[in-house]
Amino acid sequence: MSQKPFKFKQFSIDQDRCAMKIGTDGVLLGAWSSLEHQPNSILDIGSGTGLIALMLAQRSDAELIDALEIEENAYEQAVENFEKSDWGDRLFCYHAGFDEFVEEMQDEEEYDLIISNPPFYSEDYKTGNENRDKARFADSLPLTELIEGASLLLSKKGHFDIIIPFTEEQNALEIAADHMLFPLKITRVKGTEDSPIKRSLISFGFQNTAPEIDELILEISRHNYTEEFKALVKDFYLKL
Repeated sequence: MSQKPFKFKQFSIDQDRCAMKIGTDGVLLGAWSSLEHQPNSILDIGSGTGLIALMLAQRSDAELIDALEIEENAYEQAVENFEKSDWGDRLFCYHAGFDEFVEEMQDEEEYDLIISNPPFYSEDYKTGNENRDKARFADSLPLTELIEGASLLLSKKGHFDIIIPFTEEQNALEIAADHMLFPLKITRVKGTEDSPIKRSLISFGFQNTAPEIDELILEISRHNYTEEFKALVKDFYLKL
């Protein structure tokens, strides 16, 4: 049975061949990432369905939006999702591992915005579904490799935005500092007011200034979303 495409306000996404389905994390990151400096070039690492690249195509005028995806089915699906969107001429997907991409591009291309909803490498179980595991685990892309590679491809005034488990925040800040990347903004995400912090949205840059730190609560109760969350994602979700 083929799954219906996931419809957003200005684009839709087929995800039946992707191991990692659309989840709140990707939508949060794609909506949260700041476009205040109007990036001309964007790179989405580990693009999956192409969701974040498409969100940034909708939100920005960036002429170049590159996406990178190693898993073949996801790569093919991202390409199709790009082609059927209104922004196909600005979106390009590479089928490659991040290490080889960095090696090839670090002298060729600098990006004003690098963005990634990386696999969650800290969990220590495997699901048994090879594609999902490949998409999900750090064996595919450890945080150290991700941050180091981003530092080599980022333009001087650019920023590198990620969403990771809150338990990895400190680790990410330490790795980033080793590569002269510092947090510009950190938003800690909680499901509800009383639940523990679950995710950290972090924007890194080469400027070492005191970061802006805030908190985002998603729900008041089940499916009853906070005004902050609704305001953040209103341009994307059809129903909230």
